[in-house]
Amino acid sequence: MTSGAAHVIGLISDTHGLVRPDVHTALAGVELILHAGDVGGDDILAELSIIAPVRAVHGNTDPPDDPNLPASIDTSIGGVSIHVSHGHEVGSPTPKLLLEHYAAGVILYGHTHKQLVTNASGRWVVNPGAAGPRRFNLKPSVGLLTIRSGKVAIEIVELAS
Repeated sequence: MTSGAAHVIGLISDTHGLVRPDVHTALAGVELILHAGDVGGDDILAELSIIAPVRAVHGNTDPPDDPNLPASIDTSIGGVSIHVSHGHEVGSPTPKLLLEHYAAGVILYGHTHKQLVTNASGRWVVNPGAAGPRRFNLKPSVGLLTIRSGKVAIEIVELAS
């Protein structure tokens, strides 16, 4: 993906077998969806692929040997390096711990179900929250990552509960 144009990437995690109808609206027009694990089955990936191509990693509730769900993804979009993993591989994921483990400019994770956007010295750590069944009294959500001329903007989009 080239660095000159604006890129809008959908961020999702912890669907746990449920794609809420408003995910389609929230992620409409994205060029790619990155899923940070706890997918809940191939049918979830198939439904998300109606919106845009999907790249996903396995979470602690997904089968680790699923060929569609690697442990992590490292990619570059618009000149920005991105690491995607579920976060459970580092124990209890925190921005500090994730920044120590991964060198990417944007680190996407899930696992905690808690929305989080942190910038530390120009590097981003993002948890789009959980998009699936409501748990822990947290609102379901997804994220939008916009990359324009190497600059990153991240928005969390709450879903109807």
